Amino acid sequence: MHRRELLKGLALASASALLPSCATRRIKVAAPTLCLPRVNASPDRVIRTICGLRPYRRSGFVVRAEKFGDTLVIHNYGHGGAGITLSWGTAKLAVDLAQGHSGSAAVLGAGVVGLSTARLLQNAGYAVTIFAKDLPPNTTSNVAGGYWSPVTLFDDEYRTPAFNDQFASACKFAFERYQTMIGPHYGVRWTRTYRMSHTAFRTTGDNSPQGVVGRLYPETRDLTPQENPFTGYEYARQSDTMLIEPPIYLTALLEEFRIAGGQLVVRELRTPEEVMALPQKLVFNCTGLGAKALFNDAELTPIKGQITFLLPQPEVEYSTLLPQPDMQGPVIPPNLYMFSRRDGVLLGGTHDEGNWSLDVDVPMRDAMVAAHKRFFDAMRAC
Repeated sequence: MHRRELLKGLALASASALLPSCATRRIKVAAPTLCLPRVNASPDRVIRTICGLRPYRRSGFVVRAEKFGDTLVIHNYGHGGAGITLSWGTAKLAVDLAQGHSGSAAVLGAGVVGLSTARLLQNAGYAVTIFAKDLPPNTTSNVAGGYWSPVTLFDDEYRTPAFNDQFASACKFAFERYQTMIGPHYGVRWTRTYRMSHTAFRTTGDNSPQGVVGRLYPETRDLTPQENPFTGYEYARQSDTMLIEPPIYLTALLEEFRIAGGQLVVRELRTPEEVMALPQKLVFNCTGLGAKALFNDAELTPIKGQITFLLPQPEVEYSTLLPQPDMQGPVIPPNLYMFSRRDGVLLGGTHDEGNWSLDVDVPMRDAMVAAHKRFFDAMRAC
């Protein structure tokens, strides 16, 4: 036997001798603590704070058709805190109501709902003119976190079966549409999210609209105690969703609208009579909170939101959602969220119903920053 063959045979024999012991031993290795870079929520890193008014209806958004003389108005408004999230979905519902009409159409409003509706109309062959009081970046849609989640949208007590069907359809269409826009051009990307709780998470039934939404968060799972790096919260749930950055996204939509031949008219329409006087007899009302006065929707009410930006941290590629923090002081934020975007680390979580003011609440800003600083400083180090 050659020396090489002898050595090969000895090696095989040694391996065979080890197989029985390897087969019977079971070594359990605990999942390591997640290694996430901390957000530096120091007050001296604050670069700006802005406010916006969510157009909230306790019974949810409106998508329906209404005749005013020879003008067909299709309403698409009242999205609360889910304007960006549901914009493509409710735009699809609204455009579907225009079946049988052709030619030209007018869209009232140049926020995300108006732009999405206008683009779907162009795709369907309509010549579209947008009439708007303000254009990006001076729209409510620009004052948004851009996190894909249908929040601050309705009160469960006032929902109807018809709305539930619209809601489920809008969620599904919007979720799939945004996936075709992932990338730097639109400012859309997937983000891993961690939701914290002091109690075990409730699982919602699959037959409810919220159950439909729940199935649109891939890889949802609860972290084990060994994995959980978030000190102070016994329960942490991980999932994935999309983050849409409004400054990038709205600019891209507006550019596409113009390239497709869309016309823009900067003009505020104040009465239904002014709407009826437009040359277009197919009109889409995407005025958000403006529909309260324009079409006398008494149910519409503002919910003021305030967001604060810290200097960007490119290494932070995740998002966090927290319940109301346990803290002392004259001002306590209702809840907290953090989204890391290219234009800064966004801190938010306020919901001030009935407040029409766009002035920055400085004590609330300071409390939000302090609460986030305490949370991130307490995270387990990698």
